[in-house]
Amino acid sequence: MPPIVPNRFLVRVSHPCPLVKDAPRDTDDDDHLVELPESARIDNFAALDEKENFADVRLGWNDFGLAVQVEVKGKSQPAVGDSDKPSASDGLRLWIDTRDARASHRGSRYCHQFSFFPVGGGADKDEPFITQSKINRALQDAPMASLADVPFRSHRVRGGYRLEAFLPAAVLNGFDPQEHPRLGVYYCIRDQEVGDQFLSVGWDFPFGEDPSLWAVLELVK
Repeated sequence: MPPIVPNRFLVRVSHPCPLVKDAPRDTDDDDHLVELPESARIDNFAALDEKENFADVRLGWNDFGLAVQVEVKGKSQPAVGDSDKPSASDGLRLWIDTRDARASHRGSRYCHQFSFFPVGGGADKDEPFITQSKINRALQDAPMASLADVPFRSHRVRGGYRLEAFLPAAVLNGFDPQEHPRLGVYYCIRDQEVGDQFLSVGWDFPFGEDPSLWAVLELVK
């Protein structure tokens, strides 16, 4: 019988996020937009709750913004997506607080939610797409970004897909690595075939609206 309180809820982790100077890359369509090192992997310590991961999640930074790289494996079916129904689409949900105000249970204007989907966009619903959502119950909403300013690509890989994105400082209200090198971070990857993967706690906790449940992302040089 699993514990009432997940083991990962009892631990507050600071994840190192390395400096990556060459993100985003100026490449052709078939090349990688970001290529993050092993040190950029965000370890969610799934084994503490007897879970297994199906996705490799990496984050890097530079003065221009945050780089995101996710590779999902273990699939035998194509990803499912529909830009008209993003909540039912396979992909990454990422929360970032540029002030790491984890003492509050409600979001601020520095709290952002972006979602990245490998398929479901475009006229034929076969292109990758991004969304930005407001944080439920937030004291103030972060400005809504122009998503056209967010470089984003999706690649098919054996047994899954790979997402690559770069969140420019212009879409991250309050992003200031020199003055505020500690950010709040949380992620959830949803997949209709292989399930859900969380940074720590799951759906029994209101991580989507409560920044106190998020972890720390330490921007290190």
